[in-house]
Amino acid sequence: MLKRIVQVFFLFVGGTLGVIFIPQLLFVLNLQHIPFILTPYVCALLGAIIFYVATFWLVDTVVNSIKIVEEKLVKAPVTDLLFGSLGLIFGLIIAYLIGISLNALPYPIINNIVPIFLTILLGYLGFQIGNKKRDELISLFSISGKMGKRKNNTDNEDEVEDKKSLKILDTSVIIDGRIADICQTGFLDGTIIIPQFVLEELQHIADSSDVLKRNRGRRGLDILNRIQKEIDIKVEIYEGDFEDIQEVDSKLVKLAKLISGIVVTNDFNLNKVCELQGVQVLNINDLANAVKPIVLPGEELNVQVIKDGKEHNQGVAYLDDGTMIVVEDGRDYIGKHIDVLVTSVLQTSAGRMIFAKPKLLEKAL
Repeated sequence: MLKRIVQVFFLFVGGTLGVIFIPQLLFVLNLQHIPFILTPYVCALLGAIIFYVATFWLVDTVVNSIKIVEEKLVKAPVTDLLFGSLGLIFGLIIAYLIGISLNALPYPIINNIVPIFLTILLGYLGFQIGNKKRDELISLFSISGKMGKRKNNTDNEDEVEDKKSLKILDTSVIIDGRIADICQTGFLDGTIIIPQFVLEELQHIADSSDVLKRNRGRRGLDILNRIQKEIDIKVEIYEGDFEDIQEVDSKLVKLAKLISGIVVTNDFNLNKVCELQGVQVLNINDLANAVKPIVLPGEELNVQVIKDGKEHNQGVAYLDDGTMIVVEDGRDYIGKHIDVLVTSVLQTSAGRMIFAKPKLLEKAL
C-alpha cells in the first residue's frame, strides 16, 4: 500500500512538472507548432510518464526510508513527539512571520529563496529544542500548576501540600531493601518517584550472568513490587531520560533539580555529589545510624573478636546491628568473647565505627 502511494505521488509530481516545463522544452526544440502536444492534459501525461520512468529506481528507496522513520516514531516516547511537534510548529510560525517581512524587500531572490531556507532551518531547530528541552518544559508546567493550585487553596491546605515532596529512589537503595520497611512505617511521606532509567539498570543487573549480581537485581525488582502493591504510598514512574548523560547518578541529580525532588540513597559518593550540587538527599545509612543505640567513650561492651584489623595487633568485632568495633591489641582474642572499653566513636555517612580496647589491659594498667 505504501509503495502504491509513493508511485501515485511520483506521477502527480511528474504531471505537475510536465505542465510547467514541457511547453518551454517544446519551444526550445522548435516543436511548438504541434498543437495537441501543448494541451495541459497531454503535457501532464507526458510529464508523469517521463518522471515516473526516470525515478523508478527511487521508489523502493523512498519506501524503505519511510518505514525506517515510521519505526523510529513508533518507538519514540509520546513526550518526545509532543514537545518536538510543538517546537516544530513554533519554529514554522517564526519562519512564516519573518517571510512576510521579507516580502517587502525589492529583491526577488531574497523573497523566494530565503523563506524556504528559514522554514527548513527554524522548523528543524524548533523540533530539536522542543525534544531536548522536554524535561525542563514538563517541570515548568508542573511548577505553574502547583502555583495555581496553591493560590486557590486555603492556608492549611498549602501547609499540607508543602509537606508533601517527591522522593526519588536510586538503584542502591532499592537493592538494599530497607526502603520498603521505612515506607511501611510511615517515616517516608509524599510521592515515591522511580525513574525509568533506574528500572532499566535494575533489569540489566537482574539479567547479569553473575549469580550475585543477578540475585541483587531480582531482589530490587521484588522490593519495588512490594512497595507498589503492599504499601499505602503513592508511587509514580518517571519515563523521561537524559540521553546526553551516561551515568545513572548524574541523571538522578539532574532529575532532582528539574522536579525539585529529594534523592533517597545509601550511596556515599552520590550523597556527596548531591550535597555539592545543592540537591536535597536522604541517606538511609544516616537514618540507620541515628536510631542505633548511643555508645559513649568509657562504656563497657561484651563483644566477640572476629578477625584481625588493618593495623598491627588490631582485632575487629561487630555489634548486633552491624556496627564495626576496632579493638586495639585485640588480635590475640580472635574467636573469643571479651569485655572492652569504648575509647572513641567515629560517625560518618558511611556508618558508625567504634574504637575500643580490652578491659583486661585497662585493669592491668
